[in-house]
Amino acid sequence: MTTLSQFDRYAEAIASLPTAFATQMPLPNALRMTGDHRHEIYYAPFDHVTLTARVVIVGITPGRVQAVAALEAARQALRRGLPHTEAAEIAKATASFAGPMRRNLVDLLDHVGVANRLGICSTAEFWGAEQHLAHFTSALRYPVFEGGKNYSGGKLDASTLLMGELDRWFSTECRDLPAALYVPLGPTALKACERQVATGILQRDQILAGLPHPSGANAERIAYFLGRKPRHLLSAKTRPETLEAGRDRALRTVAGWA
Repeated sequence: MTTLSQFDRYAEAIASLPTAFATQMPLPNALRMTGDHRHEIYYAPFDHVTLTARVVIVGITPGRVQAVAALEAARQALRRGLPHTEAAEIAKATASFAGPMRRNLVDLLDHVGVANRLGICSTAEFWGAEQHLAHFTSALRYPVFEGGKNYSGGKLDASTLLMGELDRWFSTECRDLPAALYVPLGPTALKACERQVATGILQRDQILAGLPHPSGANAERIAYFLGRKPRHLLSAKTRPETLEAGRDRALRTVAGWA
């Protein structure tokens, strides 16, 4: 676990959470870390850093569903008497990109050759036998809420609070994993990665940009990117040129990945 983990600080509060803690919105007050006039940041156990990782998947910030899943896993682990380091690792693994988004992400990464470059059958193994090869994180490590709802990105650099969080946590993780391939999911995560390039922490050829976001709402764009839907059947809202350019960029990045 990274030396900047906050798990020890919040372990007692997590172990003491009632069974129905998920009904407290957005999360229990005992876990509130900081905030300003617009955003609130709560603790959830997303501290663990996989220092052997060769691929880093970067989201915006953990959503409430993810946070609750991680907190419940940590709560149970702590009540079983497991060490803090083990409880933190279990909690993060439980909540990282679960559901349909995981399947889409695997398909996208495999399609551009990440599994081949790593010498594994599929990046689905990131959640199984090859979990040591991947680190799952966010531009904003801890859950951020805006108006009581999940922060969805945008205007990141306009917030002193959020930029401080990014520089404190994400930049530290990037320093811990200086040679990995970074996969930003969406424009906010991409901006966070580009900031690390601008400050010299990462190199531009480490950023695997160009993939459509693996959200289920992007089903048509993902299908076209993967070659599963022909161009002439696309709806007017989908721009094939953008997807083609992104695919070419992603293929070049993976091919040139040292």
